[in-house]
Amino acid sequence: MRPRNSLAFAAILFVTCIAGRLAAQGQPPAPAPAPQQAPPAQPPAQGGRGRGQATFPAQQRTLADPAVVARGKTLFEINCRLCHGADLRGGDMGGVNLLRSNLVLTDQHGELILPVVKGGRNNPGMPVMPPFPQISDDDVKALAEYIHAVAFTMRGQGNPPASEKPVELNILVGDASAGKAYFAAKCSSCHSETGDLQGLATRITDPVQLQNAWVAGGGGRGGGGGRGGRGGAPAANRREIRVTVTPAGGQKVEGRLDRLDDFIVTLTPADGVQRSFTRNGDVPKIEIQDPLAGHKQLLSVYTDKDIHDVTAYLVTLK
Repeated sequence: MRPRNSLAFAAILFVTCIAGRLAAQGQPPAPAPAPQQAPPAQPPAQGGRGRGQATFPAQQRTLADPAVVARGKTLFEINCRLCHGADLRGGDMGGVNLLRSNLVLTDQHGELILPVVKGGRNNPGMPVMPPFPQISDDDVKALAEYIHAVAFTMRGQGNPPASEKPVELNILVGDASAGKAYFAAKCSSCHSETGDLQGLATRITDPVQLQNAWVAGGGGRGGGGGRGGRGGAPAANRREIRVTVTPAGGQKVEGRLDRLDDFIVTLTPADGVQRSFTRNGDVPKIEIQDPLAGHKQLLSVYTDKDIHDVTAYLVTLK
C-alpha cells in the first residue's frame, strides 16, 4: 500500500507546483482596445437657406465699392437697359436675362463679361448683341459689379452697397446744334424730324429711355420713315429681319429670318410655314434686309459726345 500512496502524493505535489507556477505568472494581459476610428467626414455644407457657407462662385463673390456699383448703374442705364431691362431680366430688344446667364453667374469681377461687351455676340436663334468697343475696360468692370450687386439682392442675400443718395442721371449734357448736324449727316437717309420722328420727345418723355431707344434703333413710328415719313409698319415688324433666299435654278422665297449659319438658313414666309435651305458656299443666294443695320454699324463708330449731342437734339422734337 505504501508505494501506491507515494505515487498519489507525488501526483498531487506535481499538480500543486504547476498551479503555483501559473499563479506566479499572473493573469494573461487583457487584449489591447482597438484603435478608435475617426467619424466619417461630413459632406461640405451647400449654399442656401441655413446650410452654412455658400459654395457656388456667384455666392462667394465679394461686392465692389459702393461708388463703383453706382457708376456701373449709370452705365447700365445708358447702354444696356433697353435690351436687358431695368431689372436685368430682359428688355424690349430681347436681350438675355442677366440674372440667369451662366456666364454672369460664373464671372467674378468682369473677366468674362468684358470680352462679350467688347466683341459682341451673334449666336444662332438669339438676338444679336453688337460690340461696344467705345466702353473702357474699367467701365465694363463697373457694369459687371453693378450686375452682380443686383443679382445679390435678387437672391435675398442682403442689400448691395449703394450710395447714400439715389443716382440721378443727367444725360442732357450734349450740344443740340451739333446733334442736329450729326443727325443730318448720319441718320437723315432713313429718318426725318418731320416724318417718323415728328413729336418723338412727346412720345418718349424720359431722356434716358429716349437715348436708349435711338441708340438701339427704336422710337420712330415705323420701319424707316425717311423724308416724308413712310412709317406705318406694324409694331411687331419694325425690327424684324427679313431674308430673300434664291435656290440654284429655283424660285425666290422671302420671309422672316429665323436662323442663319454656315450650314443652313431658316425663314418663315407669309404663309406661316417655316422653310429651311441647306447652304453650300454661295448657294443658295441670300439677301438680308435688317432695318437696324444702320444703327448696328454706328455702334462701333460714334463716341459718347455724339450720343449726348444727338440725344440733346432729339429732345427738342416735340
